[in-house]
Amino acid sequence: MQNFKILLMGVEDKPKFRAKPIRSKLMVTMRDLLECGVHFGHQTRRWNPKMKKFIFGERKGIYIIDLQKTIRYFRYTYNIVRDAAAEGKTILFVGTKKQAVEAIKEYAEKCGMPYVNHRWLGGMMTNFGTIRQSIRKLEVIETMEEDGSINLLTKKEALMLRRKKEKLIATLGGIRNMKNLPDMVFIVDTVKEKIAVQEANRLKMPVVAPIDTNCDPDVVDYPIPGNDDAIRSVQLFCQEMAEAINEGKSLLEQDSDANADEAEVSQEEKDAVVAEAMSEEDFASEDDE
Repeated sequence: MQNFKILLMGVEDKPKFRAKPIRSKLMVTMRDLLECGVHFGHQTRRWNPKMKKFIFGERKGIYIIDLQKTIRYFRYTYNIVRDAAAEGKTILFVGTKKQAVEAIKEYAEKCGMPYVNHRWLGGMMTNFGTIRQSIRKLEVIETMEEDGSINLLTKKEALMLRRKKEKLIATLGGIRNMKNLPDMVFIVDTVKEKIAVQEANRLKMPVVAPIDTNCDPDVVDYPIPGNDDAIRSVQLFCQEMAEAINEGKSLLEQDSDANADEAEVSQEEKDAVVAEAMSEEDFASEDDE
């Protein structure tokens, strides 16, 4: 394989901010990138011209990403994410494409961060109050199962409640413990997850993401040029972000009460959730899709 040129960082592709100059032994290597196929971009007809500065060349109709730039941006972003975790920040993992579903869940859980890997609901961040209300409904249903009050309902009511619970867990299970908006978002495939990117940009929330040759690098605060489609490549990105977070957490010298006092579930809340489950209004639009 032809050796990649070692390119000096120019003014135009200089990262916006500086990470603390700490070199981590856990950082990704060039060999890791090659073995996971991070250098393979999209077909030349499917590209975003803004990605030109990250492209090394073309081979058999496929753009090849410049891994010298990838590794530089990867290491820089690793430090950014690590430092954010060291300050106690929350990083939300987002990736709903089939290649990312398992990796997003696995590595978000390994570093104790919230995640969305089923479906991004519009307003998940910009209308977070409503999302928290839906999570509360999930807690109410689970409380009813635990205290046995669900057994006092008719079979149909209990069935509808359990169906509602399954839908809530699928869409909101990964963020159920996220009490406030995240401080940063890690997104796999910014083209597919464009709504999540738009919401983060609107809230001025830093976005970390691998950017393939069809992506717009301008909407990402901390981009890492690389393949966001291959399973091994996606796994590598998720793994490195999780390791950066865990390394940052190990530097965090403070004890925080992760388990805040939860409000007790009232009978009024139980009745309201039962009535809503029977009407199925929350998921009417989803069932029609």
